[in-house]
Amino acid sequence: MSRNWTLIRGATVIDATGAPPQPSTDVLLCDDRIHAVGSGASAEAVPRGEDLHRIDATGKWLMPGMIDTHCHMTYGESQNQEEQDLYTSVESRTLRSAWNLRKVLRAGFTSISQPGGSYYIGVALRDGVRDGMFPGPRMTTAGRYLTTSNGLTDWYPESVGVPQGSIGVLTNTAAEMIDVIRRQAKNGVDLIKLADSPYGNFQAFTGDELKLVAEMAHQLEKKVTIHARGSKEVAASVAAGFDWIMHGNMMSDETVEALAASGIPLVPTLLLLANWADFGDLVGVPAGARDGAKRMLDRTADSLHRAHAAGVTMVVGTDTGFATVPYGEWHARELELLMTYAGLSAYEAIQAATVHAAPMVNLAGQVGEVVAGRLADLIVVERDPLQDITVLQDPGNIAVVIQGGVVKSLGPAGDLPSWPYERSRVQSRAKLTRALAFGGGAGEPTGEAWSREEARDLFSDLGRATPQLADDAPIGA
Repeated sequence: MSRNWTLIRGATVIDATGAPPQPSTDVLLCDDRIHAVGSGASAEAVPRGEDLHRIDATGKWLMPGMIDTHCHMTYGESQNQEEQDLYTSVESRTLRSAWNLRKVLRAGFTSISQPGGSYYIGVALRDGVRDGMFPGPRMTTAGRYLTTSNGLTDWYPESVGVPQGSIGVLTNTAAEMIDVIRRQAKNGVDLIKLADSPYGNFQAFTGDELKLVAEMAHQLEKKVTIHARGSKEVAASVAAGFDWIMHGNMMSDETVEALAASGIPLVPTLLLLANWADFGDLVGVPAGARDGAKRMLDRTADSLHRAHAAGVTMVVGTDTGFATVPYGEWHARELELLMTYAGLSAYEAIQAATVHAAPMVNLAGQVGEVVAGRLADLIVVERDPLQDITVLQDPGNIAVVIQGGVVKSLGPAGDLPSWPYERSRVQSRAKLTRALAFGGGAGEPTGEAWSREEARDLFSDLGRATPQLADDAPIGA
C-alpha cells in the first residue's frame, strides 16, 4: 500500500525536547508520523512511486501543535451560568460544540482536554474527531464535575437543585461519588473532574473522599483532576494521588514542597482571570469581579513563582468556553501569562503547551515533540515565538496546521462565525420607575445603556414568543 509523505523544508525547528532551535532544518513525515528530522529528511528517503507533498517553510518556525488541557467545548461562549446549565437543547449544544472545535484547531491547538461539561457531549465530540466526522483537536474529556453542596457547580437554591443539564453533579456522600464515577466510566469518559470550593477559601471534599475518588477512578483506568484554588485542597489532592491539579492560586510553602515532590503537574489556568482583569471593562464584567480577579492574580503570582522555583511542572490550560474566553481567540495567551505570573521562560512556556501537556490527552510520548516516531501534529509559525511568545496569539501567524500528517484547510483566521447558546430570558437591565421615565430623583440609571446586541437578544426572545415579529425587524420597530 502506497504511503503519503510530506517534506517540510528549511524551517527553524523548536522540537520542545529542551534542545536548542535547529535552523534551516528539514522534517519528513510519513502518513501520520514524523519519519525524520534533519539527517535523513529528504526526498531521497521516499520510495519511488509514492506521493510526496512539499511545504516550503524557509524563514519560518516549526514546532509541535499546542495542547490546551482546560478547554470547555460545551460551554457555548456563555455570558452567565444559566446559559451553560439551562438554555439550549442538548442536540443544539452538541452541534454548536462540534462547529467550535475547528476554531480551536485553526488557532494551532491540535489536542485538548475537556475537564468537565454538560451531558456526555464531550465523549461524542472526541469520537467524532477521531472518526473523521468533523475537524477538531484530538480530545480527552470528563463528564459533569463531581461537587458537593459547598463546591463549585452547586449554584442554585435547594429548591431548584442541580439541573440535569448542569455542568456539575451533586455528590455529598462517598456512595454518591462512587456511583457517579462508575456511571461516567460506563459512558466513556477519559477522566473524572472534581470541583472543590469556588475561590479556595475552604476545602469542600474531605481528604478521605479525595482518596476514595482517586482510587475508584484509577481502578477503572481513568485519570482524575480537580478544581483546587486553595492550599488545603491542593495538598489534600496531592496526598490522594490525583493525576494533575487545576489552578493552585494560593499555596503555602509546605503545599508547594509536597506538590513538587509528588511530580504531579499543575495547570494554573490564568486566562479567564487575566481577561477579566485586563479587558473585562470592555464587555461589562462587573467592577467587583474585575478587581477580585486582579487580587487573585497577585496572590497567584506569588504561589506560582515559588512553585516554578521548586520544580513543579506547569501545563497550559485556559478555561476557554466563556464569552470572555471564546473559542479560537485567546488560547495562546496562557503561554504569555505563565511567563508573567509563574516566571517561565519562552521555551518553558512552549513545553507547557506541548510535551508537558501530552499526558492530559493520553498521548505522552506520542505528541508534543518534533521527534522521529511521534505523531505528526505540528504547526508552522511565521515569526519566532522564542523571541516574542505573543506571535502565537494571532492565528494569522499560524501559517500551517498539520494534524496526523494532514495539512488542515480551515480557512483564514477570523472567517469562522459563532453561534452562541440561547441567552437567558432578559426583560430589562434595570427597574423602570416613574422617576427614571420622567426625570429627576434617585431613579437615574447608573449603568451603561443597552447595547444593540443586548437589545437584539431581548427582541429575539420576544420573537420566539410572538412569531409575527420578524427577527430582522429594526430595533424599536
